[in-house]
Amino acid sequence: MGVPFRFIHAADLHVDSPFRGLTDAPPEVRKALRESTFRAARRLADAAIEEAADFVVIAGDLYDAADRSLHAQLALQKEWQRLHAHGVQLFIIHGNHDPLSGRQAILRWPESIRFFGAERVEQFPAYTRRGELAAYVTGISYASRSVTANLAARYEARRDGTYEIALLHGNVDGDASHDPYAPCRLDELTGAGFHYWALGHIHQRAVLHAYPHVVYAGNAQGRHARETGAKGCYVVDVAANRETKLRFVPLDTVRWANLDAPIDGLTSEQALLDAMERRALEAAAANEGRSLMARLKLTGRGPLHGLLGDAERLDELLAGLRDRMAESDYGTGAAGAEAGETPWCWIASLESAAGADADPAALAEEDSFAGELVRGSRRIERGEEPLEDVLEEALQPLLGHPKLRRAVREAMKGRGPDWLARARELAAGLLAGETESPKPDTTAQGGKAR
Repeated sequence: MGVPFRFIHAADLHVDSPFRGLTDAPPEVRKALRESTFRAARRLADAAIEEAADFVVIAGDLYDAADRSLHAQLALQKEWQRLHAHGVQLFIIHGNHDPLSGRQAILRWPESIRFFGAERVEQFPAYTRRGELAAYVTGISYASRSVTANLAARYEARRDGTYEIALLHGNVDGDASHDPYAPCRLDELTGAGFHYWALGHIHQRAVLHAYPHVVYAGNAQGRHARETGAKGCYVVDVAANRETKLRFVPLDTVRWANLDAPIDGLTSEQALLDAMERRALEAAAANEGRSLMARLKLTGRGPLHGLLGDAERLDELLAGLRDRMAESDYGTGAAGAEAGETPWCWIASLESAAGADADPAALAEEDSFAGELVRGSRRIERGEEPLEDVLEEALQPLLGHPKLRRAVREAMKGRGPDWLARARELAAGLLAGETESPKPDTTAQGGKAR
């Protein structure tokens, strides 16, 4: 039997992320985003102290850049000193964003921190605040940005009855959404003899396996529209009999969300603006006191579909919605918004994926040209006809142009299904006799339509 203890598993703080491409956002929004990763680190220290954690493990990518800024290093030094003052140990590995080859300032770090090197897998004991041996922590840092070797294969468990934690920054079972650094298989990890694999690199938190636990903590603060929802860390309680319980604790101050707003039943721009504002305010109110970066997508079917394909009209709707949100309780200019004390909501972009009044499902039942068109697109979606062949034929005039061929093929990657759906909606709208034909892939962002 061991001793009961509590630790925090965090990863991918990415402190000092630049948040590029937001030049159209108000100054207070840009400032809040720049400070959000720093505030997440501060909240991590707060959580460790408030939860009375015995120690904290961080699974890589503390910093966003290999040549980490002095500002970021001093900020973390301050937070780690707070942990040291409260008797909380800290175990850190570095990942592909902050490898040991990067430029680092020479600073004095608390003695309670264990930084893992990159030459070999290392192991350190972790103690409770009462001074009892709680666990052993095993890990290794990245020497350079690109590590393609299977680091997990080098980990060896003690197997002496003590609880064992493995700290790894890597890609388990080839997650295609992230670079294949330190690749390994889940069955390798579960059979290695460790009780808890504290993973970093994948920014979506996930428990891949229990007993032994294989866990991605996710990142501590969302940084763009593909990193939606709550971000934070896991508080892990281990009983004397090694029973392990996880509890997620959010650390973020700004959240990203993709919101849908249906146009069904709407017949005027006024009704549309009201509906969009209502959807944004509902999301902001449900955001647990965090500020919200929202991308709004218009969905559904209705007579407004035609005008939403007009890039200039969509751009004007976005500007109007932003003006209305600025006057709401979640306006970016509200008192305390710049200091991060009052949550705000900023509409980062507006996109239309709405359909025409003509229903493709109904058209598919017709014995007509329109019906055959819809049925043909359905066959392609089911894989009965190769989508790539259809695209090649449709885009042959562009693909045959030597100066355009490469750009067109690059644009085709991953967009085929969306283009097919949009083409079907366009055809349905034209067959329904709409006076304004929608233009595909129309998004308003930053005051410009693209």
